[in-house]
Formats: sequence, structure tokens, C-alpha cells
Amino acid sequence: MFTQTERLIAIRNLRPKRKQGFLKIISLFSYLGIMLGVAILIIVMSVMNGFRSDLTNKIIGLNPHLILQFNNKSDLKNIKKDLTKRYKEISITESITGEGIILTNSKAKGILIKGIREEDKSQSFLNKEITKGNLNDFSSGRVMVGGELAYNLNLEIGDKINVVSSSFIDTPFGSIPKQDNFIIAGFFNSGFYEFDQNLIYIELKDSRSIFDKEQGNVDLELFLEDPFLAEKYKKEIEKINQNIFISTWSDTNKSFFNALKVERNVMFIILTLIIIVAAFNIISGLTILIKNKTKEIAIIKTLGLSENSIIKSFFLTGFTIGFFATVVGVFFGIIFSIYIDEIRNFLSMVFGVNIFPSDVYYLDRMPSEINALSVSVIFFISLLITALASFFPAKTISKMKTTDALKYE
Repeated sequence: MFTQTERLIAIRNLRPKRKQGFLKIISLFSYLGIMLGVAILIIVMSVMNGFRSDLTNKIIGLNPHLILQFNNKSDLKNIKKDLTKRYKEISITESITGEGIILTNSKAKGILIKGIREEDKSQSFLNKEITKGNLNDFSSGRVMVGGELAYNLNLEIGDKINVVSSSFIDTPFGSIPKQDNFIIAGFFNSGFYEFDQNLIYIELKDSRSIFDKEQGNVDLELFLEDPFLAEKYKKEIEKINQNIFISTWSDTNKSFFNALKVERNVMFIILTLIIIVAAFNIISGLTILIKNKTKEIAIIKTLGLSENSIIKSFFLTGFTIGFFATVVGVFFGIIFSIYIDEIRNFLSMVFGVNIFPSDVYYLDRMPSEINALSVSVIFFISLLITALASFFPAKTISKMKTTDALKYE
């Protein structure tokens, strides 16, 4: 594609003379700008990919893949029987979820209360996430509490707590909220800060009592082999019975995932502008270089080198800067992405600042997921921008008149 003569001219252009030191500075800034732009873009995209994947996995692990809510008990019995017969691969559990307040000796906090059947506890995420206590101790009258919630309220295994629900009962003294006492059986840690500080699990019979629910007045929770097929199952189940309200794990977190997607796209556009700005340095550097080498260009044209070869040699000069800057940027971007959490911990320790607070970002570590497709797209976009930035200044050589350049020589 490039002849040896064209490559030699490009190499000479990349090593300007001492009196052309300004060109060295422009070339250096071009190189650093593209390298940093590519590296930062890969790091940000990797962190956002990891952030989305981790949150998705946490949400899928903590939430049922489909939730079915009913208007009457007959619908519940019929649909449960039908689903069990139709879908052998689906696990079906019952649950009751509501809001309440947890009271200890000295503190109180609003919480989310989830009731599950004792026999279903092994199917829930609790089976893997118990950090203290034993899942076998979970039964009627006992409760599993999020680790962050336990820490905030100074709770220990075996402590007695009072749980007040959002349901009211009528008494001679007026309506009062239903409440009950529970013993703490264990703590869980999902890695999802928002859940760990607000969620408790109780046995389904206890939740029915505390929320004043009748027998059979529950939600059905469906767990699929592939959570990403939830939308497909939702449409199929809606055809069976139109009176059921069905929501998927993505429906309940739709606004959150949409916000992540928009933020990711905006960050990609903003950081790509860094590469474009750096590419302008290549344009200015090549323009100045061509201007300074007008005489040399005219001489080699008169010696027989074609105009096309001269254009290609100056194009190769700019493209070489961009190519090596892109390659080094990809290398540093991948290395930083792999060790991003270690780097975050080091900077937090050195500067005494919590760079990735879990109460803001919901996760207890900085995630990173290097996506080969994203890296490839960034790599080729950088090369394309560099190629365009190198081509247009080189193309101006075609407008140069040899006679004018050598008139006063």
C-alpha cells in the first residue's frame, strides 16, 4: 500500500529538525490527546458495562423474574395449576410484600417486608447470601435481616424486634397498625446496598397475619431458567388470562435501566469528542509541516516522485501518530479497567476520599466489564477520526504549484 520511499518520507516527517521543535510539541499533544481519549473512553465504557451487568445480576438474583398479581382467589388457583402443567422449567413460589417499620429498644426505621414460604427459602437468593446465622433457623416467628440494616440498628442474632405493618385493624380505641414480635435468625448480604439496608424476610404465614391477608391472597413469583426470556413468558401468560397483572424484573426497574442506557450513550459521545479535539492537533501539525516543507515537496516532485505518493507519505505521517496513540490508549484502557477497583481503593486510601460510595451507587465495589465489541468500536472510530484528520491536510499538497514554490530558489 505504501512504498519504501513514502515510508521514508513519513519517518523523516515524524522526526522534525531542532529548529522545528514546535512541530514536536504539536505531535506530542496529538499523541497524548488521542491516547488519553481512547483509554478514558474504554475505562468509562467498561465501568458502565460492569455497573449495568452487576446491577442486572443483583436485581435478577434478588427479584423474581415474573410477578403475577390476582383480583380473586379462583384466578390464583387456576393459573398456578395451569402454569405448573404447561411450564415444567418454571419454579413457582408464593409471596406477600409490603411496607412497615422495624422497632428496637432505641431506634426505628422504615423497611420493606417480604413474606416467603419456609419450604421456598432454598430457592430464594437467601440460600447463597447468608453472612451470619443459619438459613435452617428461618421459620415462623423468626426473621432474616439485611446486613446494613442490622449494622445501623445494632442488631445481633437472637435479638427480639417489633415489626409494625402498614395494615390497620379496628379496635374500640380506633384503627391501629398491626404489629408483631420476631426473633432475628440471621443476616444476609446481597451486595446491593439499597436492599441490604431496607429489606427483611419473614415466613409467609407471619406476613399474611401482619398484613391482614386472607388465605390465598398472595402473589405468584416465577423464576425462569433464562431471566432474559421474561418478556416472552409474560406475553404467553397474558394470553391465558387477561385479568392477571404481570410484571417482569425489567418492568419494575425500567426507568433505572433506561437512565443507565442514556448516560452510557451520552458519555460515549462526550468522550469521543476528546479524540476529535486531539485529532485537530494532527490537522494543525500536518498543515504547519506541509507549509514548512513546501520547497522540499517541490524539489522531490521535480525529481519525479508523483503527487499521489507525496500525499500518501504525509497522510502516513499523521496516521502513524494516531495509530500508535490508539494502540497504546487501548492497552492502558484495558489494564486500568482490569484493575479499576484496586486503583480506586489505592486512591481512596491516599486521598482519604470515598470515590465509589455504596449508598449512592448501590454496589459495594467498582465493577468493570471489558466488552470486546466496545473496545473494537472505539479502536476503529479512533482510527477513522485519525485517518480523516490526516487526509485533509495531505490533500492540500495537490493544490501546490511547483513553479511558485521554486520561483525564488
